[in-house]
Amino acid sequence: MAEKFLALIRGDTRGFWPTLERCGLRVVSVPYGWGVRLRNWAFERGWKKAFAAPVPVISVGNLTLGGTGKTPCVEYIARFYRELGLRVVILSRGYGASVGRNNEARNGEAQNDEAQVLEENLPDVPHLQGADRVHLVQTAVEELESEIAVLDDGFQHRRLRRDLDIVLIDATAPWGHGFLFPRGLMREPASSLRRAHVVMLTRSDLVEEGALEAIRRRIGKAAPGLPMVETAHRPAAWVNCQGADRPLDAFAGRPVGGFCGLGNPEAFRKTLEQLGAKLAGWRVYPDHHAYTWEDIERLRVWARQLPSDAVLATTQKDLVKIRLERFGERELWALRIQLAVLKGKDLLEEKLSNSIIQPRRGG
Repeated sequence: MAEKFLALIRGDTRGFWPTLERCGLRVVSVPYGWGVRLRNWAFERGWKKAFAAPVPVISVGNLTLGGTGKTPCVEYIARFYRELGLRVVILSRGYGASVGRNNEARNGEAQNDEAQVLEENLPDVPHLQGADRVHLVQTAVEELESEIAVLDDGFQHRRLRRDLDIVLIDATAPWGHGFLFPRGLMREPASSLRRAHVVMLTRSDLVEEGALEAIRRRIGKAAPGLPMVETAHRPAAWVNCQGADRPLDAFAGRPVGGFCGLGNPEAFRKTLEQLGAKLAGWRVYPDHHAYTWEDIERLRVWARQLPSDAVLATTQKDLVKIRLERFGERELWALRIQLAVLKGKDLLEEKLSNSIIQPRRGG
């Protein structure tokens, strides 16, 4: 997401014109909110129908635009069902799949960064991408004999009925700067949590307990009794494009040039600092950024300006698009991230287990 836009809606830019722009965005957000509510009412009253898939569907979604850390959560859930011996398929819209310096094709279509990360980490779980996820789940059942579908970024995709709706809220940026899009980053109001079955607080280890309690209170007010699970995105190892890995303390105390294209880049920056990296440089790109040759050359020039013993650090989502082992003399490494459940693991796994043995719930 463009930094200028984020700075505007956060209120970082001051003065007459930025204030006027924010007022204009607030006005535009009103009909956007009407459209969201009207669409939800249509499904709730049966004016629009949700397709019931022949297999259980587990949705992982959020209320906001930008990164809440869905990819590690999707990986965790898919791995949970694989360990039960089920044939799992991941279904996603595939934002950013059509462009990119090193995007690879699967079945004639390019995959986005999240799909490539999931393919590396879960090589035995197919990942189908496309706008029509009703068609995707039918394809998965008929052609791949899938037994359960994990719907990535599915909370707003109400055409496909789900057996379990998990909504992720990033504890470091929970409410999209307080407004619906485009004045803020909220896709839906917090009251939409009432149709969720579980809420998962991600990156809950990166905020103080007081901030966490405030988030819990707001969730409880929006959706009384909604079960909550608290998680952290834990670094697992440093990896490179050749499949090599290094321990997490490999670059502690060394100068690091960090860069990423994420919805929440500050979370990655905090993780680097927690691992003891001395940030000698920092660059941020939009979420799902498709790296061009020009970007690579600029990164190469930037890397040469870093200290001689520096390494470059990025995310696995960025590495799968760049696929370089180094920039000149600077090695390039990425953090492989895994989801760790801090509170509510038994509750989460009970919900996941029950979703494949209990009668279907409405969408």
